[in-house]
Amino acid sequence: MNVLIKQARIVAPHSGHHGRLADIFIENGIIREISDTITVENAEIIAAENLHVSTGWMDVFADFADPGFEQNETIFTGAASAAAGGFTDVMVIPNTNPVVSAKAQVEYILKKSAGLAVNIYPIGAVTQNTQGSQLAEMYDMQHSGCIAFSDGIHALQDPGIILKALQYVTAIDKTIIQLPCHSSIGHNGLMNEGIMSTRLGLPGLPAVAEELMIHQCIQFVQYSGSKLHFTGVSTQNGIHQILHAKKTGLPVSFSVTPYHGYFCDEDLKDYDTNLKLNPPLRTLTDKEAVQKALSDGMVDCIASHHIPLHKDYKDCEFEYAKNGMNGLQTAFGAINNFHQNLEILIRQLTIAPRTIFGLDMPLLEPGAKACLTLFNPALEYYFEKGALLSKSSNTAFDGKKLKGKVLGILNNQQMVLAK
Repeated sequence: MNVLIKQARIVAPHSGHHGRLADIFIENGIIREISDTITVENAEIIAAENLHVSTGWMDVFADFADPGFEQNETIFTGAASAAAGGFTDVMVIPNTNPVVSAKAQVEYILKKSAGLAVNIYPIGAVTQNTQGSQLAEMYDMQHSGCIAFSDGIHALQDPGIILKALQYVTAIDKTIIQLPCHSSIGHNGLMNEGIMSTRLGLPGLPAVAEELMIHQCIQFVQYSGSKLHFTGVSTQNGIHQILHAKKTGLPVSFSVTPYHGYFCDEDLKDYDTNLKLNPPLRTLTDKEAVQKALSDGMVDCIASHHIPLHKDYKDCEFEYAKNGMNGLQTAFGAINNFHQNLEILIRQLTIAPRTIFGLDMPLLEPGAKACLTLFNPALEYYFEKGALLSKSSNTAFDGKKLKGKVLGILNNQQMVLAK
């Protein structure tokens, strides 16, 4: 496969070609030349208005629901969604059936995803069956290919288990990913506790449930010296706690979701079950804090929290709907809609996640394997859920204005272009 990308603006802060407008020639999956003008024969030409190219984007928290919940998603449809969203690399959570808590499940995911244009990395469960009581076979799983450990959508609750897990992964140099939610607080909460929950007559989940969990986990990191990543951080105070810990030198990092920067609890006025999430949408002040933290580069990386759900789980009363939103294809357009610095955003999508989870950074240089995302950051459009390649259509972005269109990816000697 020979590809010639014409007159693309390179956005790759780790590359000497960063900021350059150039042609890029790729031969058999290898970048052969980056020059002002390239002329070759027998190459597929990619040219578009305001074309930008970066190293392939990476998502750190997505549910591909395979095995066990294929009515929601499969590895193949999840990978198609990721490619359409500009992602060449995706970390998938262990909340499948069976749970990814042993090496056999890790090997299943790796074998089934082999040969795809998108690299899929299993996150192994911290506890057996994500039940929170006994540690899973983390050593065996990392030996089989896990790059991090988490109980996924089930936040670790037992302080003793959290500390043991942190101490255990120190020996294998891995990171624990924690969803910051203390389930004993606001156990029956359906949305953020505040003025809007009172107006809507829905039980609330207070911000302190997130902030208390963050505080507790930071204390354990300070004690153990282990690496911990918070995902889905949604409150202003939670962000401040983590930033303070980072300033003291603790090995903590965090990601936020696109929808916590795009929506707030006021958007729940119509009881849209697609906006029933965990962590829940917070106040307008929290939303603005997420936006500022992203634009200022305080947020380490992006987590799509792609949780595809069959319509049966969403087309029901708000009380009974499951938490989660389809998120890979709308991630960039949603964040870029308010993000103030494209270079910082590309760092958050490329460099930071690979650094945090110990992956090699693909180079955007001649001689390197092509791992690229093509996009137009200025193109504004209204998203339609009919464009989703996922098996599920639980998105609140249907009809919403987004900014930044993904044009395709090149990875693993394959090219996937937007239709």
